Amino acid sequence: MNVKRSIDLGGMRLAPYSPCIVVGNHIWVAGQIGTDGGDSLSEQAKRALEKIEALLVQAGSSKHDLVKVTVLLTDMGDFSDFNEIYGGWLEGTILPARAAFAVKELPGQAKVEVVAEAFLGSGGA
Repeated sequence: MNVKRSIDLGGMRLAPYSPCIVVGNHIWVAGQIGTDGGDSLSEQAKRALEKIEALLVQAGSSKHDLVKVTVLLTDMGDFSDFNEIYGGWLEGTILPARAAFAVKELPGQAKVEVVAEAFLGSGGA
């Protein structure tokens, strides 16, 4: 039986949602922002990715199991800088499918928000 469970690292949330939901081997990570990591895109991107990795670990998974990532940027001029950080973070994995969008603004005045989807055990690592 596939029972839904919620994973929460206890951080501050700006809305009512579960940071991570697991049903069977399917893992959905809600959009993560990194404003608690600093003001720059680099600091925020690194912190958002750290949060995603921590949620995946709590779900019994890892970034190796990622299958889809969605990136929201308030400035598409940050696309290359984000890609450099993101590519380094994913080094050694099979790269997941991805979409990136420019948005007018994000919660908490974040510069980037990252949403992820994974399948437990699919990455082989």
